[in-house]
Amino acid sequence: MVKPRLRKRLGDLLVEEGVISNDQLMAALKNQKGKGIKLGASLIDLGYINEEQLLKFLAKQLNIPFYDLSKVKIDQAAVQLIPEVQARRLRVLCIHAEPDRATVVMSDPADLNAMDSVAALLMPREIEFAVARESQLLTSFGQLYRKTKEIESFASQLQEEYKASDFEMGAAAEAEGSENEATVVKLLRMIFEDAVQVHASDIHIEPDEKVLRIRQRIDGVLHETDLNEVGIAPALVLRLKLMSGLNISEKRLPQDGRFKIRARGHDVDVRISTLPIQNGESVVMRLLDQTSGLLNLNDVGMPPQILEKFRRELHRPHGLILVTGPTGSGKTTTLYGALSELNEPGTKIITAEDPVEFRLPRVSQVQINSAIGLDFSRVLRACLRQDPDIILVGEMRDKETCEIGLRGAITGHLVLTTLHTNDAVSSALRLMDMGAPGYLVAAALRVVIAQRLVRRICPDCKEEYVPDESDRRFIDDVIGPGASQHVFYHGRGCQTCNYTGYKGRIGVFEILDLKGEMMDALRAEDTERFSRAANADPDYVPLSHMAYDYALQGITSLDEVLRLAEIAK
Repeated sequence: MVKPRLRKRLGDLLVEEGVISNDQLMAALKNQKGKGIKLGASLIDLGYINEEQLLKFLAKQLNIPFYDLSKVKIDQAAVQLIPEVQARRLRVLCIHAEPDRATVVMSDPADLNAMDSVAALLMPREIEFAVARESQLLTSFGQLYRKTKEIESFASQLQEEYKASDFEMGAAAEAEGSENEATVVKLLRMIFEDAVQVHASDIHIEPDEKVLRIRQRIDGVLHETDLNEVGIAPALVLRLKLMSGLNISEKRLPQDGRFKIRARGHDVDVRISTLPIQNGESVVMRLLDQTSGLLNLNDVGMPPQILEKFRRELHRPHGLILVTGPTGSGKTTTLYGALSELNEPGTKIITAEDPVEFRLPRVSQVQINSAIGLDFSRVLRACLRQDPDIILVGEMRDKETCEIGLRGAITGHLVLTTLHTNDAVSSALRLMDMGAPGYLVAAALRVVIAQRLVRRICPDCKEEYVPDESDRRFIDDVIGPGASQHVFYHGRGCQTCNYTGYKGRIGVFEILDLKGEMMDALRAEDTERFSRAANADPDYVPLSHMAYDYALQGITSLDEVLRLAEIAK
């Protein structure tokens, strides 16, 4: 291995090439000494040069390639040749390997000690070094060093430790102090760490006839891993039941619970649901990361015009505010953001939730427990006797809860609640479908917000594309004639987004502010007139139109707009 070396000191080379001035070099050296950082980092810190300029300059001087990792096909097997701990410490990544040679990218190509360590790890291969941005390396570590191999290894070990008959014995197979307990715990730890690493919102554990399927919901889409050790499923379920305080002997009925874990430096609240299925018990776990804390309304992602209207309604002394959308659309985030803004010493807030997802200081939060008769309607009646200013009802589920909430909203309380409906217009009508009188809905309801989450295009692989004719016709029908005659973007798929073309999600919102004709239609319980008045309101912009605006801006793809429009139909 021939190590690339600089012929002169980095600072002198940069000055000679005219990249920086001598005065800038002196200032950078002084800053370097004061902060104890490398010269390159000092130059970037002072804004004299950016990271990419510096690395390209070094690559040219050392006669080695500069790689944009978002555009490079990385060999997963080669990555594993350097252990994650060493890769992170040395800031190196092996992206390609053969029996006699390997390609390694690094963030500091002048670090000879790192090169020696890499050579020792990969010997006897000839090493070709390259350089890449440190930020891209750190992102790649999180994406490439998944826990899949460890999960498979622990699953295989657990399968060997247990006999098939042991699983049928239920709690006896996983008695406290069992010699196999440590393996189950390690396997679950790997599953949780892997999920937190890829920012999964849910984990599904599903025993099938021949495989144990583990699926993770990432940016709203499930990604699955199949394990051949289907026989370990009962041990996993049993351990999860013990962690969440569920009845470990009950396998015939669904159960719900929760527990807390810490994974990869994150405090995670886990909501668990079990369901008896043909091949055992299915487990779904919702992961709520408590480390980052609650969002405020400014971070929810509402457009300024919608946020302004929402805030205005929030600060009224009474009335009903509805937030609507399907499961996983971000309703809870919006409501908790609203409560965080309203949560002041002079305001009494009570919530009725199923379940309580985040703990809020100064807020009286009630956990619904239907098994003992503590349902929404009973809690809501009790809340009204507790002298509240603001009440949050987790969901309007029945006529009684609906009427109590509406009456509370017209008797001096601000009531926030949710419904599972497709759009803002149908939400108001849904209240009447549940049996609430139209005059009561008109008197109490102030504003309805409907929301969805759409996937963001990956910024590292975004490119223009031309939709096909059928998509053009559909978007013209939904948005209006000529809407498809614009430039659209999608992600072609890259390492950063795990070749999905998407990275992260963004909220799409619509707001319906109830006005004169709409309220008259509600009082008359004329649903068709209400729908016409709402859709004719110039301030009402449907979800699909907002998503379309995001597509024009290159934030999301036309496919996401079409998917949302289909759902909203």
